[in-house]
Amino acid sequence: MVNISQGYKPSIGAVLTRLKSPWTIIAFVPFLVAILDPTNLGAVVIFAVKAFIGTLPFIVFAVFLIAYLKAAGAEAMIAEAFKGRETRMIFLAALFGGLAPFCSCEVIPFIAGLLALGAPLSAVMAFWLSSPLIDPPTLLITAGALGWPFAIGKAMSAVALGLFGGFAIKLAMKRGFLTNPLREISGGGGCGCGPSPFNQKPVWQFLSEEPRRKVFRKEFLQNAFFLIKWLMLAYTLEALLVTYVPADLIAKVVGGDGVAPIVIAAFVGMPAYLNGYVAPPLLAGLMEQGMTAGAAMSFMIAGSVSSIPAMAAVWSLVKRPVFASYLILGVSGAILSGILFQIAV
Repeated sequence: MVNISQGYKPSIGAVLTRLKSPWTIIAFVPFLVAILDPTNLGAVVIFAVKAFIGTLPFIVFAVFLIAYLKAAGAEAMIAEAFKGRETRMIFLAALFGGLAPFCSCEVIPFIAGLLALGAPLSAVMAFWLSSPLIDPPTLLITAGALGWPFAIGKAMSAVALGLFGGFAIKLAMKRGFLTNPLREISGGGGCGCGPSPFNQKPVWQFLSEEPRRKVFRKEFLQNAFFLIKWLMLAYTLEALLVTYVPADLIAKVVGGDGVAPIVIAAFVGMPAYLNGYVAPPLLAGLMEQGMTAGAAMSFMIAGSVSSIPAMAAVWSLVKRPVFASYLILGVSGAILSGILFQIAV
């Protein structure tokens, strides 16, 4: 029999894990401001709450949309992009990369299945580069935080980056580079997300199917909790940023004219990856402090390309030269996107 009189003593690791929760930070920040700078407590809290409420309609629609796409099995649509001629595949892979509602582990068996069936690396690279940058919920959250021009610019940059990478890989392979690029791959998923959606078909009218209704409810609740948690954290951090970080400091590093701030933002964005839901509110704060629109676009794209799930998918399936090509194409594409967006606005 277990002696419960001694009580449960959680490990230090378990305690640290709980403390790293976004909810802990959300609660701790106002508490810390109340102790250290009580005169600004109201300003910080009101800023964060107003920003969150302003984004709430986008959150609701994004949660509904991603739940609907998952329940309908919309991932199967993406497989259609990898059929036909190589040039057609590159265009469709870059375009559809932003539509796939994959979780991070579903990307790997999906791409493994494509490669096993002979899909060209150029089209797969187009998908890899565009997929982490945008999806329907990210588009809506970005529009809510930074406005529709920025959100549309990011979506266009995602497609352009996919095309850029896809055709660059196609050219490199024609010149004899990146030959035999793939590691040994297996056909199974084994990540706990269920079978690969590659051989499935979407069912848009799924209300009569209880399993799909269950998927919808599950995805709706999970994504609502996920988005609320991360966006509350993002707007709390944005409130701190706007209140306490001097505007002239931001302007000196990533403000002003020229290419230098855009290049700096890309190289800062890659190691400082923030997920696509946290980044827009923080960038909104940075732009209020003097960050240029081009630098913000460069930062966001470089950070998305360098996300752990995106890099893990590439690393697990291809050899190191292809992985290096992915990173080079990602950061160079982020810089080019920032320059073009800066010119456009």
